[in-house]
Amino acid sequence: MKNIVGSERLDASNNATVEVINPATGEVIDTVPNATEEDVDRVVKIAQDAEKKWSKMPLHERGRILEKFVDLVEENKEELALLLCRETGKPITEAKAEIANTRTFVYGYVEKAKHLYGITIPAGGEVGQEKTMQMTIRQPIGVVACIIPFNFPCDLFGQKVPSALIMGNSVIVKPSSYNPLTLHRFCELLREAGVPAGVINCISGDGKIVGQALARHKGVHLVSLTGSTKVGMETMKTASQNLSHVMLELGGNDAFIVDKNADLNLAVEELVWGRLYNTGQVCCASKRFLVHNDIKDEFTKLVIDKLNTLKVGMPEEEDTQIGCLITEEAAITVEDQVRKTLEQGARLAYGGRRNGAFFEPTVLTEVTKDMDVMKDMEIFGPVIPICGINTIDEAIEIANQSSFGLCGNIITNDMKTAFKVATELEVGGAVINGASFYRSAEMPFGGWKHSGIGNEGIATTLEEMSKIKTIVLKNILQD
Repeated sequence: MKNIVGSERLDASNNATVEVINPATGEVIDTVPNATEEDVDRVVKIAQDAEKKWSKMPLHERGRILEKFVDLVEENKEELALLLCRETGKPITEAKAEIANTRTFVYGYVEKAKHLYGITIPAGGEVGQEKTMQMTIRQPIGVVACIIPFNFPCDLFGQKVPSALIMGNSVIVKPSSYNPLTLHRFCELLREAGVPAGVINCISGDGKIVGQALARHKGVHLVSLTGSTKVGMETMKTASQNLSHVMLELGGNDAFIVDKNADLNLAVEELVWGRLYNTGQVCCASKRFLVHNDIKDEFTKLVIDKLNTLKVGMPEEEDTQIGCLITEEAAITVEDQVRKTLEQGARLAYGGRRNGAFFEPTVLTEVTKDMDVMKDMEIFGPVIPICGINTIDEAIEIANQSSFGLCGNIITNDMKTAFKVATELEVGGAVINGASFYRSAEMPFGGWKHSGIGNEGIATTLEEMSKIKTIVLKNILQD
């Protein structure tokens, strides 16, 4: 595939390419350009020019084009899901569900934009303003760079791109180099739906070059990035040179708290959903399991019994429940993190083996609060470290000792305890009787502390994707 730059399909200016590899098989699926800073400068200038006309198109017309895009996605859903499955290694059932989410995002943002009303400040609200009225409007922020990670490329495309487009911005999509193909196809379908040339662009390449060049460019007005905390901090520093806006959804090490009176069957079901979906490669996955000592052994047994029923297999097989990681290198990193935790005194109760990019579900017991895994070591894979607790206050203390603050959860039958935990966790999202892996299209989603800046979701993103302007009608009223 080639980069989408305005009306053209282009190679990198130096003809460099990146191989896109199926992590489950090692097969080279395709190549994409490995863009240069010169390529970034070109696409930004094209996006700047295109935004001027797009922003003047009536909102309902922009909405109709985006809805046409949804129709095209649904017409091509089988092809798109298979491509996403092959380049990412996620089970085909998960890939199909992700593609299907596109309608929810697009229709939600289009409808929200139609009801994003301004406010009117009446005359006489303060001394000296008796004859003056004020009203607010929203205008496009300009060129939006959407830097999208590998783990949920289509879902995050659905959050970032339609919201930017419906508000009249032009967009430059920068997908992960590991699995850029499905997002290239999404951008092609947006062009086919009627988004003008230059309004939607897609440029692949190394994040350190392309991502930072986008953040550095004076013509980029907002960088919406989902990725690691390290990359987010680098991007924020770079964007600050131009006072460019940033939206950052970063790493997490979410705590999953199990109270002594919890429904253990529910807890196990939510653990499977909240830790093993996408083979554990989820920013808001539950990653630290804080279980009351009264029920810890029983809980651990139930977890292992459940893991024995799950199928780890080739992602394209319909009955596969757990696929592989995005690369073999990613699996090696998880392997090293498990080894480190064992060296610190944990015990391997289940799993722990790697085969290429596959890493089997793994349970670690005898984990203590002083271990790295209970602080800031985020394991991006299907690993379940279980740490015993004696009180809910102890669980809250351990949960909050991390520098991350994305999400967290509590499983309990005591609603007073539930709300105590929900209010005292230092996180952007707290889930009661469910895993922390919860993100509806509508909700404001964002982290505290080192987990991000800004909130993404239909309830809030349109404000992030636009600028507010106050129009003053001075002395409009007469005596």
